[in-house]
Amino acid sequence: MADALKIALVFIFILLMLRRRMNIGLVMLLSSGLLILLYRMGLTSVISTVKASVTNEVTVKLIVSLSLIRMFELILREHNVLAGMMNSIKAVLKNRKIVTVSMPLLIGLIPSVGGAYFSAPMVAEMTHDIKMSAEEKGFINYWFRHPWEYILPLYPGILLASAVSGIELHTLISANLTSAVLIVVTGFVFAMGTVNGSVEPEGPLSGRLLWTFFPIGAVLILVVIFHMELHYALLAAVIFLLLFYRYRPAPIVKVLKHGISPDVILLILGIMFFKEAMEHSGAVQGLSLFFLQQGVPVFPILFLLPFITGLITGLTVGFVGSTFPLIANFAGTSVTAMSFAFASGFLGVLLSPVHICLVLTKEYFKADFWGIYKLMLPGCIVIFVAAIVQYLIFK
Repeated sequence: MADALKIALVFIFILLMLRRRMNIGLVMLLSSGLLILLYRMGLTSVISTVKASVTNEVTVKLIVSLSLIRMFELILREHNVLAGMMNSIKAVLKNRKIVTVSMPLLIGLIPSVGGAYFSAPMVAEMTHDIKMSAEEKGFINYWFRHPWEYILPLYPGILLASAVSGIELHTLISANLTSAVLIVVTGFVFAMGTVNGSVEPEGPLSGRLLWTFFPIGAVLILVVIFHMELHYALLAAVIFLLLFYRYRPAPIVKVLKHGISPDVILLILGIMFFKEAMEHSGAVQGLSLFFLQQGVPVFPILFLLPFITGLITGLTVGFVGSTFPLIANFAGTSVTAMSFAFASGFLGVLLSPVHICLVLTKEYFKADFWGIYKLMLPGCIVIFVAAIVQYLIFK
């Protein structure tokens, strides 16, 4: 019971701090400190915890990967690559329904906090002459930008889940693919009914426009198909883009400064330190013993911990960083269990009223929160049921 109370206190502290919009990395460092105090860890144990988290190969790879993602995103943004991708889709597909959803889908390829506000005007433009409520437009803009967090290695959530659980990134991506596909499918089923007609591209399709798909496509192919580690794939992509766009020394320095962010380093160090503190303090072992003694099944733990944390924080890294170190102890390297936990946590993130994408979308379209929720809930139920079925079949 003592372990359960201590861990509950730590999780309450994490949720309260995240609700105050405090930096997630700092929150995890402070939470690690709270763990150290609650478990009265000695100096030797604390030093070994710090050493294990800082020198861990996973820590280094994550810092490098997230820094390279920021560089990659900046280069693509500076050269209007996404705009070129969207124009290519207009020229090739022309169907208004597909083009409309492609706007948030394409913007969603790049992890950007303000991305929802960037795609919103494009959705509004595609639907301005259609009888459609503000809530429907908001749903389209919000829902269709989020399948990528389940499977795209450019997002830190899936990277951290892979690192903490010890499951290969491409394996976890494959397991999460069902949830990602269902977001797109349910979006078409529960919206888009009034979107019809065709659109024309801004100018003729060219080879250069088609090339705009290459950078992101190349990274995905290298990671998912050839199983290359993400930091190597990103490094190759960044170097190629710097050469392709003929960056001079000053702009290169700008890209490097943008990529090497103190917030990113703090994020990774905080989460990895928390993971190591959970193990070195004996918290994981003690809580595991408590659940076993109480006969608590694994299934509700896999759902409730990440879902509640995701719902309260609205952050994928929030539920992964704070709950996966514990969940990994119960699930081990079970891909099915960790994929179910990730699906549960991200459903909480999608439904969170503090999710910044939802807040920005609601504000842009002047939509009603409950109106957007009514469109989201059926899709969330479908995804959750599918996750349960997948868990029961493959566990």
